Amino acid sequence: MYKITLTIPVYNAEKYLRTLLESIVNQTMDFREIQIIMVDDLSTDNSTKIMDEYAEKYDNFLSVKLPQNNKIAGTARNKGIELAKGKYLMFADADDFLPPKACETMYNAIEEKSADFITANYINADEDGTVWEKPIFNLDKYVNFKLSITDYTKSFFVLNGSVCNKIFNKEFIKNHNIKFLEGVPGEDAYFTTYAFMESKNVHYIQDIVYCYRQRNQGNAVKSVSFYCSADYFERINRSYRAIYENFKRHNQLRFYRYMYAKNMSYMLYKFIDSTLISDEERVKILKNMHWFYELSIELKVPAAQQAQQMIIGKILEEDYEEAVNYCKIVADIRTYVPKQVREDMSRPDADMYHKISQYDEEY
Repeated sequence: MYKITLTIPVYNAEKYLRTLLESIVNQTMDFREIQIIMVDDLSTDNSTKIMDEYAEKYDNFLSVKLPQNNKIAGTARNKGIELAKGKYLMFADADDFLPPKACETMYNAIEEKSADFITANYINADEDGTVWEKPIFNLDKYVNFKLSITDYTKSFFVLNGSVCNKIFNKEFIKNHNIKFLEGVPGEDAYFTTYAFMESKNVHYIQDIVYCYRQRNQGNAVKSVSFYCSADYFERINRSYRAIYENFKRHNQLRFYRYMYAKNMSYMLYKFIDSTLISDEERVKILKNMHWFYELSIELKVPAAQQAQQMIIGKILEEDYEEAVNYCKIVADIRTYVPKQVREDMSRPDADMYHKISQYDEEY
């Protein structure tokens, strides 16, 4: 049995894939103790050639081709779980990379804590792989601790939706039949929160275990938000509803309120930043997601900033054209601000979470 199974969904990632695979080969932990499952989603570039090259070179690399294109990573990740021979499960995206000690650090932490899963710190990187100065979670503020579903301060803040900065006990995942949503984005947030609601023993460690590459467009660094299509928003709408319904089934709407606040801000800025959708498509998207923004009233969650409040107000009034006009103004402003400021804008601040906490007892 391998110590870790690391699954990598792959789709047209030839520009970055080799960097990720070499970062795995060069781990401080013996990489032969790691099973690497590369799952291709019908790439049209040379990704499969790179996958096959590593599978031929190393016995612990497995190259898998899905029979049809699924567009989203959930199917590939579920396939990785199905084929996993490791005691623990890790995941990585094909365009990112791992720091040298990532696997060793995560393995030691989950073994030491006998945890259901471990979540850790991570950091952004530029297109060329240059790592940003500061990690996502402040090293002075967030030190190692055990998470709790009733902790809406520290636990909430470090429990991001991504599975790429986490390691899971495979037995725990399979015993609870936890799977990724398929065919929709946000599949990792569903998986992570589902695992959290079923778990009894989850820990955060402040070590940086993952490098998340931000894509370039021209001379400006921009996240994938700029490439979100109308189809993306239709799919994320279904994903967000599934996540909400899952929290509701588990009677955990109190915790969900904090997650919703973060997601509301995050999703609105994805919508604002996207350059791939027409005004007509924008109106349709807002109509379909009206239910989601209506939750801000039901759950008593205010918008993170005044600009967001104005946009959401117009959505709730069903004045979608004016909401789109407001979005264009904010989008123009965001093209001129530094990347770290733009990143910070997409997150609610502490004052807003304090406002949310005033209504905790109602949930």
